[in-house]
Amino acid sequence: QLQLVESGGGLVQPGGSLTLSCTASGFTLDDYPIAWFRQAPGKEREEVSCISSSGLKTTYSDSVKGRYTISRAFDKNTVYLQMNDLKPEDTGHYFCAGRRRSYGLQNVCLMSPEWYTSWGPGTQVTVSV
Repeated sequence: QLQLVESGGGLVQPGGSLTLSCTASGFTLDDYPIAWFRQAPGKEREEVSCISSSGLKTTYSDSVKGRYTISRAFDKNTVYLQMNDLKPEDTGHYFCAGRRRSYGLQNVCLMSPEWYTSWGPGTQVTVSV
């Protein structure tokens, strides 16, 4: 069972930047599309972004498009979420999730949480003055 671990969260002022990392122990992420989700207190889980196993396909929610960038470093077995121009409404617990890709679907990722089978414990991002 793939085990994911997020890191890089913290407290940042509005307009600031953070980079989150999603890594796996004991598994290579090469065959896993990865997505980022977030959840704020009292709110439902929200999709943020996803990247295909090939790294060639990325998707962003409208709320983060143009500010966030998802990428993967195969040599580091890590998926990153670069977050710029952060806003207070970006505050939340950020999770990465993965699912082993099916044959031939190396350029596919979905933003549906139900599609993913492995989740990390998350990392907290707080945007505040």
